[in-house]
Amino acid sequence: MKNMKSLRACARGVAGSICLSLPLICGLHAAMPVMLNPSIPAPAPVGLIVTWTATVPDSSPGTLAYRFSSRQVGADMLVVRDYGPQNTLNWTASEQEGLYEIEVSVINRDTGESASASQMYQVVSRVVDGTPVISETANPLVSLYSAPECPAGSRMRVQFRSPEGFVQYTSYKACQPGGSMNFYLAGMRAETEYTVTHIVDGADSSVKGPELKLATPAVSYKGADYTVLKPPADAANGILLQSTFGDPVATDLYGNLVWFYQGGITFLTRPQAGGYFFGILEDPAADPSGEVLREFDLAGTTLRETNAAQINVQLAALGQPPITAFHHEVRGLPDGSILALAATEKILTDVQGPGDVDVLGDMILVLDRNLQVVWAWNAFDHLDPRRMAVLGETCNQSAGGCPPLRLAQQANDWLHGNALQLTGDGSILYSIRHQDWVIKIDYHNGQGSGDIIWRLGNGGDFQIVSSQPSPWFSHQHDVNFTPGDATTLTLFDNGNVRRFEDGNAHSRGQALHLDEAQRLATVILSAELGDYSAALGSAQRLPDGNYHFNVGFIQRGSSKSVEVDSSANMVYAVALDAPLYRSFRMGDLYTP
Repeated sequence: MKNMKSLRACARGVAGSICLSLPLICGLHAAMPVMLNPSIPAPAPVGLIVTWTATVPDSSPGTLAYRFSSRQVGADMLVVRDYGPQNTLNWTASEQEGLYEIEVSVINRDTGESASASQMYQVVSRVVDGTPVISETANPLVSLYSAPECPAGSRMRVQFRSPEGFVQYTSYKACQPGGSMNFYLAGMRAETEYTVTHIVDGADSSVKGPELKLATPAVSYKGADYTVLKPPADAANGILLQSTFGDPVATDLYGNLVWFYQGGITFLTRPQAGGYFFGILEDPAADPSGEVLREFDLAGTTLRETNAAQINVQLAALGQPPITAFHHEVRGLPDGSILALAATEKILTDVQGPGDVDVLGDMILVLDRNLQVVWAWNAFDHLDPRRMAVLGETCNQSAGGCPPLRLAQQANDWLHGNALQLTGDGSILYSIRHQDWVIKIDYHNGQGSGDIIWRLGNGGDFQIVSSQPSPWFSHQHDVNFTPGDATTLTLFDNGNVRRFEDGNAHSRGQALHLDEAQRLATVILSAELGDYSAALGSAQRLPDGNYHFNVGFIQRGSSKSVEVDSSANMVYAVALDAPLYRSFRMGDLYTP
């Protein structure tokens, strides 16, 4: 039996104590050994999926939770999936060959026992004799392009061109001498031949690699049906990323499938730069460990994942109440942290009705790169619960669009927040649908008080400037400042209050100019979109000054995506025979 010092060294992968046996047994408690096995013996080529399985053969009765982490030797260990019920992890090294360490930690939540194990795993290059190689991935519409190393100080990206001449580029990656360069290619139609080449940009020159041909295969995946209501401009190119309920998909502007993800999420929240995405899994029948936040890549590989049960362990240590689920919003921050919205609930007495009433609130969380809570904002601490939901909305256990309830069978849906954004001055923008407000919170890049700086909306702190009747939005979705513009706010105005007052009212796409110092909101766009969407929706200002709006839930469960110009004239529209949480216009799948 190894002594405790060597066991700890083994678990951490300390030099001189690296365990290479297969299977590896390296437990921190003799009563609870853990075995870690890969599905494929090393070495494996870059990008190949390896399934790691952790086994605890002699555990005491209780609930086991597993955490998987990985690193390339010489780098920091990072959590891939935090403590949860799954004992397997699909893992790959898609960036570069090298020696990697995979680690699993196990906790028995009932007895407190814990153990860890790690293995070293060699990943090798796909490049042969300095020639680029294109390989298949688990997703038939995603390929892996592997290029030889490039000079330090340079950067590389890959260009791929359709037969019609539509050119897309991956994001740039800094050259890493001593290893190959690897890129996922995505955004291509099935059964189409593309011309592919990589480009190396140095300080004084740009060099192209050889041209390769890539013929995409046939795809059996069948999504919802599309109808182009108004075609795009002649030869218009671009991608429409659609967050359906289930598998997110991307199409070209004519409805042709170019990408999909089948990883078992409820909906995609946001695309991130570089070909990464955040999504949420909501399961009203699950315990908190089944309420999941996930980051994944174009090939569908999970990069980071946590769950509400593990977050609640951290919140308890911070003196905060538990969350019931993640909902509506997850997005990345510039430092690699994650900004997320979660639900919490509280029994209030004689506040939102006589006696005890269950009230749903929101908690805003910031998680660091290792999925640990570093900032938490509880709406019950900062907002007045006596200001009830504008239209008196409630949730019950079976209601769609509601998080699971833990304290009662029915709750007042007080806030129903649905969007978050880190602003240019380091604050947080928070859209509160059932208050008809957008508020700005003092976050100060993690050092803020959480106090409310201002409230935008009917009854808030701003005066609205508009020549139109009923200018204020209501029950809005996807409120965001335009990137690089700290004064222009875009949003989808569902218009539930206007619809309550006028049964013929439609939803609108809006853009507002905010003068925060004077507390003035000037309507610069209010686009009539021709339909009413009681829920869902998104808004986006495009690089050419036009606007994209998602009318997410039209009667009978259909939706449409609409582009309008700055005068609110429709220039493009496509209908989908399914509801959409959000949709995003993109030049390619690498650039939000």
